[in-house]
Amino acid sequence: MVTKGSCAHAVRTCFTIHRGAAGLIVQDMSEEKAGTPRRRGVMDRVAAARARIEGLSVDQLKRELASGDPLLLDIRDVRERWKQGAIPGARSTPRGMLEFWADSESPYYRKFMDPAKRTIVYCAGGMRSALAAETLIELGFENVAHLEVGFDGWKEAGAETEEIPVPDDLGK
Repeated sequence: MVTKGSCAHAVRTCFTIHRGAAGLIVQDMSEEKAGTPRRRGVMDRVAAARARIEGLSVDQLKRELASGDPLLLDIRDVRERWKQGAIPGARSTPRGMLEFWADSESPYYRKFMDPAKRTIVYCAGGMRSALAAETLIELGFENVAHLEVGFDGWKEAGAETEEIPVPDDLGK
């Protein structure tokens, strides 16, 4: 995790991160006007997150699932799960609720979100999960990774999936 005053050489810039009224603010300290907030697009944010978090391949995730009991979070929208299926054993944790479910001080906190447990996050293509993994680290989770290729890559590799049925009361 990058903290205030850190230098992330992997992305070749020095920056600070702090919370502002609009959320996290990244300040590029490598420019002449250090301290002036710089807008970063989503692809820049994903690249920066990937440089700071652990990414797993399909084979690495298979080994972790076989040898341990990680908390596997599927952060895709529930409609994606209904349409495409999921990795067996994954907990549905919609990206929009992640911070609320993960923070023990939140009124929406979910007890299965254990910051001391090995936690692996995935989405469809590995971008949302990179940002989500970084968010979990910022919330104090100690051992977080994400599936680099996402669920799409998992399926393309021929890995096991399970069907997620649409609840009867929603399928009508």
